[in-house]
Amino acid sequence: MSDARSPALQTQGLVKRFGGIVATNDVNLTIERGARHALIGPNGAGKTTLVNLLTGVLTPTAGSILLEGQDITRLPAHRRAGRGLMRTFQINQLFGTLTPLETISLVIAQRESDGARWWRPLDASAERRDEAAALLERLHLGDVLQRETAVLPYGKRRLLEIAVALAGRPRVLLLDEPVAGVPAGESREILDTLAALPADVTVVLIEHDMDLVFRFATRMSVLVNGAVFVEGEPDAIARDTRVRDVYLGQAHV
Repeated sequence: MSDARSPALQTQGLVKRFGGIVATNDVNLTIERGARHALIGPNGAGKTTLVNLLTGVLTPTAGSILLEGQDITRLPAHRRAGRGLMRTFQINQLFGTLTPLETISLVIAQRESDGARWWRPLDASAERRDEAAALLERLHLGDVLQRETAVLPYGKRRLLEIAVALAGRPRVLLLDEPVAGVPAGESREILDTLAALPADVTVVLIEHDMDLVFRFATRMSVLVNGAVFVEGEPDAIARDTRVRDVYLGQAHV
């Protein structure tokens, strides 16, 4: 059982080595419940490796991971998802032949342990269909409910990935570069969607778009060479000369 006083997500001395390469180096990270927390850093800083460790895609070499006070270090990815730790990916992970309505209905069926019967007609569960449609409307996808995912604009597919994660009713949501490859005109929808995420969902964001990061995050951790270099509120990070030197550059301050 989780401890209501514990942080949403925490790492203690987290290390990941690939042979002689240290990708994650003694990371101690605390993410409070309901936080909007960004992980930033230059290419190769270890951000995606860290998220892969948090979500169970990778197994740490050393250290531990706590979800709401419970040690999940050795749990497989699907067990972590079952406890409310969800993620999106840098690269689209959707089924192109399904519609958004079918996709979200399937996620809801899996959440309800009914995934083995996902191929039944959607009208077999009006409640499931209605929940899926309502979520898609909330994420600006109501106009494409019945279109095949493969033909959707890229920005809409990124929104659908967020919808997939939210359909699992996450307690902690990790967004791995949600606007990567999205045209500027479509990224506004994604930014609006992120801003409207439920306050009780803890959000961890990896993103290179500094405009998005500074508009969304209330706390930031800067990773350099696999380690937490500095952490603080966005204004403090923007003023930190060490951060400017290693990543942001004068133009972002």
